[in-house]
Amino acid sequence: MQIVRSWREQKILLKRIFPVINDEDFALEDKDRETMLDKLAAKLDKTRAQLELVFADLQRY
Repeated sequence: MQIVRSWREQKILLKRIFPVINDEDFALEDKDRETMLDKLAAKLDKTRAQLELVFADLQRY
């Protein structure tokens, strides 16, 4: 996957698509990106694979 959007842009788009998430959901605990993504997937009731597809789709907007 080619990343064309910054993390900031991706967070903004995700919050528009999923109004249930907020800035605190993107907080990194001990700089652990994997844990943050797992918690985000759980909050959105998605698997990690589904969440990865969402991120891939964000690159096409």
